[in-house]
Amino acid sequence: MKQVIQKANVLIEALPHIQQFRGDTVVVKFGGSSMDNPDLIRNILEDIAFMSCVGMRPVLVHGGGKSINMRMKQQGLQATFLQGLRVTDAATIEIVEQVLNREVNPHLVDTLNQLGCKARGIHGEDIITARRHTIVDPDTGNVLDWGFVGAITRVDVLPVKAYLEADITPVITPLGADADQHLYNINADAAAAALAERLQARKLVFLSDVPGLLADPTDRSSLLSTLHLFEVEDLVKRGVIAGGMLPKIDGALKALKAGVRKTHIIDAALPHSLLLELFTDKGIGTEIVRDDL
Repeated sequence: MKQVIQKANVLIEALPHIQQFRGDTVVVKFGGSSMDNPDLIRNILEDIAFMSCVGMRPVLVHGGGKSINMRMKQQGLQATFLQGLRVTDAATIEIVEQVLNREVNPHLVDTLNQLGCKARGIHGEDIITARRHTIVDPDTGNVLDWGFVGAITRVDVLPVKAYLEADITPVITPLGADADQHLYNINADAAAAALAERLQARKLVFLSDVPGLLADPTDRSSLLSTLHLFEVEDLVKRGVIAGGMLPKIDGALKALKAGVRKTHIIDAALPHSLLLELFTDKGIGTEIVRDDL
C-alpha cells in the first residue's frame, strides 16, 4: 500500500507542473553517448511521449551518437575534431546525412509512434539555411575551416509549427543547406537553440552526459541547481565552464536572451530524467533562467 500511496504522491506533485506547461513548446536536444544505449533511447522517448500526452508540445532535435564514427571507421575514414566540432569533408557529409536522415531519425520516429505519440521526421536541411562555418584563430590569425560544417543563418519554423498545431511531435536532424543546396553538418546544440529561439519555446532542454553544470568539473556532486544568465556568463569568463559544455551554454544564453524562459542541462543516463526535471519541484539537473525572472 505504501508504494501505491507514493505513486499517487508523485502524480500530485506533477499536477501543477502539468497544468502550468500545458500547450507550451519545449525543445529537447538528445545526443552523445546516451544514443548508443537502446534502453536509454527508449527511456527518453517514453518521456517525450508522456510530455505530448499531457498537452505539452515537445520538439526533439537529435544527433547520431557513435553511429557516425562507426560508419566512418567501416569505410576507412578517420574522425577528426577541431574545437569540439567534427571536421566534415565530402565523404563524411554523405555518411552524416545517411546516418541521421535515413537511420537514426526514422528509428526515433517509429519508436515514438509505437509509444502512442504521433511523430514525424524533419530533415534539418529542409528548414535550416546555413553557410560554411569558418573563424579566424585569434592566437595565430589563421582561418579555421571545418569543411561541410555549417553556421545557421535562418530557420523556417512554419513546418514545425504546423506539426505542433496538429499535435504531432517533430523529430529533427541537425543538418542545413545553403542556396546552392550544399549540405552542412550543424552542431545539434546550436540547432536546438536556434529552433527554441525561433519557436519562442518556453523551455530548451539539453540531455547531456553529465548531471548539469558543476562548480567543480571533476566532482559530479558539485551540481549547480539554479543559475541566472549573468551567473553563467561569469562562470564562462572564469573558465569554470569549458570544453564540450560551451556549445550548449552558448546556445542556452542566446535562447534566453531571445525570449526562451528557461534552459535545462540534465543527465540523459538517469532514468526518466526529463520527467524528473520538468515535473518535480526540485528537478535533477541545472536550470538557467533569464535575469528578469
